[in-house]
Amino acid sequence: MGLEQAPLPERYNFAAAVLDANVARAEKAAYIDDQATTTYAELAERAQRFAAVLGSQGVRPEERILVVMQDTVDLPTVFLGALYAGVVPVLVNTLLHATDYAYMLVHSSARMVVASAPLVAKVREALASIGESLPLIVSSRPAASAAEHEPSEPDFEGVMRAATPRAAAVSTHADDIAFWLYSSGSTGRPKGTVHTHANLHATVELYARPVLGIRETDVVFSAAKLFFAYGLGNSLTFPLSVGATTLLMAERPTPDAVFERLTQRKPTLFAGVPTLYLAMLASAKLPRREDVALRVCASAGETLPQRVGEQFTAHFGCAILDGLGSTEMLHIYLSNSPRDLVYGTTGRPVPGYEVDLRDENGVTVPFGEVGDLYVKGPSAALMYWRDREKSLATFLGPWMKTGDRYQQVPSGHYVYAGRSDDLLKVSGQYVAPVEVELALQDHEAVLEAAVVGRQVDGLVRIFAFIVLREGHKGDDPLRSALQAFVKTRLAPHKYPREIVFMGELPKTATGKIQRFKLRG
Repeated sequence: MGLEQAPLPERYNFAAAVLDANVARAEKAAYIDDQATTTYAELAERAQRFAAVLGSQGVRPEERILVVMQDTVDLPTVFLGALYAGVVPVLVNTLLHATDYAYMLVHSSARMVVASAPLVAKVREALASIGESLPLIVSSRPAASAAEHEPSEPDFEGVMRAATPRAAAVSTHADDIAFWLYSSGSTGRPKGTVHTHANLHATVELYARPVLGIRETDVVFSAAKLFFAYGLGNSLTFPLSVGATTLLMAERPTPDAVFERLTQRKPTLFAGVPTLYLAMLASAKLPRREDVALRVCASAGETLPQRVGEQFTAHFGCAILDGLGSTEMLHIYLSNSPRDLVYGTTGRPVPGYEVDLRDENGVTVPFGEVGDLYVKGPSAALMYWRDREKSLATFLGPWMKTGDRYQQVPSGHYVYAGRSDDLLKVSGQYVAPVEVELALQDHEAVLEAAVVGRQVDGLVRIFAFIVLREGHKGDDPLRSALQAFVKTRLAPHKYPREIVFMGELPKTATGKIQRFKLRG
C-alpha cells in the first residue's frame, strides 16, 4: 500500500492521502520519539483531533499558523492536522531569536502559534514585541518544567482531549497552498517559501521511491530537523507515504546522540549533512559496522567530500547518496543513486527534473564549462510570500535559478563549483572557494575547512579557516605544509595566502558553514 503513482486528481489533500493509505497499518509504529511510540492509527486520530482544535480556535482554511516545535510526534500531528483542515502551517527554525519570530508572525499574518515548551519563552517575547495576543498552544514534548508553561496558555494535550476528531478533510485543490517554509535568510530577511499539496507528492514519486529507494520495512532517522525542507521529506513525507517507521530526536544531532539512535533503534535509512558525517568519522566512539543496521544514507546541504563518502562506505558498507536540493524545490533534484554512485560529484538530475547550466546572460554554456545551475520540476514553490521582486528574480517561468554553480564532467555527473556570488578574483583570475576547501580537506591534518575572500590593501586574498584533527598542532610549519599541499592539487594562484586555525567553524542549524561570518 501507499500513494499510487497515477496522476494526481485535481482535488487532493496530502494529509488525507497519507492517512487513508495507512489504514491497514493501524497498529504499526509510525513515529518513535524520545517519549513514546505512536501507531499509524493514533497518528491519524491525533491529526484529526488537531484539525478540530484549529476550528475551535477560529482558524479558517487558508489562514496560517506559526509552528515553533522540536522534533517530537506533536510536530507531524500539527502539520498533518493543519493540512487536513485546509490551514497553512508555517514551520520555522527552532534556533532563532525572538526578533526573528516577531518578523515571521507579522509577515505571515499567523492566526495562532503552536510551540514546544522549551521554546515558549522566546515566542512570548516575540508576541509581546508586536503587541499581539494570538492563541498560543504549548506542547509538553519534549518534557517541560513547570516554569516553561503558564496556566493561561492552553496545553496541547488538554485541547486535544477536548476536541472531537474531524471526520473528513477539507477538500483542497492539488495546487492549493499547503504550507510554508522560511529560507535561511543568509542574504537578508528570511523569505516565506510557499508550497502546495502536490509538491509533497512529487518529491515522493520522483526522489523518495525511485532514487532513495525507501521501503515500508525501513526505519528512518533524519538528523536534519522537520522544519527544514530536507528534514520534512526525510521524516514525514517519505516514510508516511510508504508506511515506514520514523525515529524523532528533539535534541541537537551531535555524533554521540546520533550513535545512540543508530545502535539502539537500528534505523536502516539515515539522512545527514556533510559536516555531521565528517564529525561522526572523526569520533572515537564511531560504532562498528555490526552494531548498526544501515542500508542506505542520504546527504544534502553542502557538497559531500569524496574522502568522507569513501571512508563512511568502507567502514559501514553503506552508500551515502549525496544530492542537491533547496527550500524552493522542497527536496533533492540532483543526486547520486545506488546504481550510479560517484563520490566527489552530486550525481545526475533526478528523473522528472531538468537542469541547465547558463552563463551570466542566461545562455547555456558549452559542455564541460562551469555555469549557473537552473532547475525545473513539479515540486517548485509558487513564490516568496509578499516579495514580488525576489520571486521574479528566482522563479523564471518553469525554471528556478538556484544560485549554485556546477560543471558537468565527461561521465555526465555534475560537480559543484561554488555559489554564484562566491567566486573570487585573485591575480586577475577567478577562484571557486569550494575547490580550495576540497583540496585542503584531502590533507590528513584537516577536519574541516572554509575558504573566503578578504580585502587586504585593496586586493582580494584567499583566507582559509581550518579545524584540525586531533593530534595535529596549528603552527607555522603546518601552515606552510598546507599551502604547499594545495599547490600540488590546484593552480598556484589558488592557494590560500592566509590560514587561520579554529576550534570550530560557525554554522547554521542545518550544518552549513556561515562563511559570511568569516569574511571580516
